[in-house]
Amino acid sequence: MQTSFRRWAVATAAMAFTALSGVPAATADAQGPPIDVQLLSITDLHGYLRPHNDAANGTVKDAQGKTIVVGGAPYIATHLKNLREGHQNSITFTTGDDFSGWPNEVSFHMDEPTVEFLNAIGVEFTAVGNHELDISLDFLQKHMGRGICFGQVDVDSCFTDSTGRKFHGADYTISSANITRKGDTKPVLKPYVIKYVNAGKKRVPIGFINLTTPTTVDGSTSYQPELDNLPLVETANKYAAELKRRGVKAIIANVHEGGSAGDIYDRCNDKPFGPVFDFAREASPEIDAIVTGHWHALFNNCMIPDPEGNPRLVVEAANHGRLINEINLKIDPKTGDVIRPSITSVNHPVTRDVTADPAMVKLVDYWMARTDQTSARPVGKISGDITRARAANGESTLGNLIADVEYADAKRTGGGADLALVATAPLKGSNSLRGDLRFAKGTNPADSDGTVLFGEARAAYGYANPVLTVSLTGLQIEQALEQQWQTQADGTVRFSPLAVSGNVRYSYDASKPVGDRVNPADVLIDGVPLDTGRTYRVAGLAYTLIGADGFSALTGFTDPVRGSRDYEAFRAYLAESETVAPPALDRVTAIQ
Repeated sequence: MQTSFRRWAVATAAMAFTALSGVPAATADAQGPPIDVQLLSITDLHGYLRPHNDAANGTVKDAQGKTIVVGGAPYIATHLKNLREGHQNSITFTTGDDFSGWPNEVSFHMDEPTVEFLNAIGVEFTAVGNHELDISLDFLQKHMGRGICFGQVDVDSCFTDSTGRKFHGADYTISSANITRKGDTKPVLKPYVIKYVNAGKKRVPIGFINLTTPTTVDGSTSYQPELDNLPLVETANKYAAELKRRGVKAIIANVHEGGSAGDIYDRCNDKPFGPVFDFAREASPEIDAIVTGHWHALFNNCMIPDPEGNPRLVVEAANHGRLINEINLKIDPKTGDVIRPSITSVNHPVTRDVTADPAMVKLVDYWMARTDQTSARPVGKISGDITRARAANGESTLGNLIADVEYADAKRTGGGADLALVATAPLKGSNSLRGDLRFAKGTNPADSDGTVLFGEARAAYGYANPVLTVSLTGLQIEQALEQQWQTQADGTVRFSPLAVSGNVRYSYDASKPVGDRVNPADVLIDGVPLDTGRTYRVAGLAYTLIGADGFSALTGFTDPVRGSRDYEAFRAYLAESETVAPPALDRVTAIQ
């Protein structure tokens, strides 16, 4: 296979011969000089439109250890405008995880502010990251892609944006070559994007193969049991060959799958590692450069030998809008291929020493104000305090309520649960119980005694994790209940209670050895003792069921059905209940 590197070497030798011999390079002159192309990209924005000032989200360090303050939509826009100046052929794209923004101003509004921003800065396409599938493929394609509304307009979706227009979806292409329906091999989205650059009257194509981390469909927030992942290398090679058959010789892989190569934003250390570097060593030599994301890493100019031994660029531009990656390359106008040794790359810090883009300042200010309005919207009523405070048996009123929420969501969304389990003090990872609900009104003028506001509900429970309903044996359920007690390295026993739905009662004997504290006969589901040989349908957060909370007994589940995301299930439960009373702490009995 003749690569662009070899073609460059041949062309260079020919030019040297021409210069020495005096023979005119008629063919080269007829074709003209190489075509200059600029590629600009960001990755893992996660809706960080508002400039953040904490170290993790608002700074990078240079090679000397100096801290540089960075980030924010108004500054991203200005830097992109400045970087594009003087470039006839400039292409802007992202490498996934644009959505599922953690800041309230975007998460309260279904990530629509992020799409408004990406439209405004001229993004032309994006690779699907795992978080693009945190709700559903249907949501990604129809709502984020095409602007189809759901629920009440300007309350649940299709919010009026900062320009006064209703949300209309992405103006750019959302692409992934390796996300398919379960059991299928055809991608559910466009596998690649072809862009054309100009050289006089000639237009030359560049192909961008967009790929998604294979951890997506089994990830905790993006858990999608109806979808599947195709392997990265085989998929990239397939579409590189297809692009070549279509006459596209310049090919870039835009891969939402990361790696690590140090912690200096413009360097690559001598020991890069991670799945994207494995990909770089194995993927087709027809691919000229690899842009990546997912690990929130920051590195530049990693040159990894492709399968033919030729160095190939791999870059990652951190996360949350802290860096913009710029790749400049030259394309041979005769062959249409990238002259690979011509490729240069820079990770630009999104510094705040430039003039903030006025339209993006307006955008941020607008969505911050909308957040205050959305946060003040009443979503339900309670008759007393519902808190995380644990009784001696491990129960809490909030834990019991959330177990009922997840049980109800499974019933509503088709999972048909026999019971629900909630990790209220996880052995590891994050706790979905994040705050208390108080009966007394808070400081928000919209609040009143017993009223639960949108912002209060969000602060009490959830981190955008879906409720799953799965099949588990009675033995697996018993083992999970036993795993509430785990012996630590220092010999102490840690108690990490699981809340159970209101149709369950059980007892445990803490005087017995760890691993033998729960008798299945003392676990009653709808009044019937737990049968270790029977299969039950169990509702719980994906994070818990895949073992991220430390309950490994749950990981052997089968037949998952995805329900609502945690805080959406919570709001639905509150809305369906006239008034929610603090649940009684009578589901667990501790025998001492």
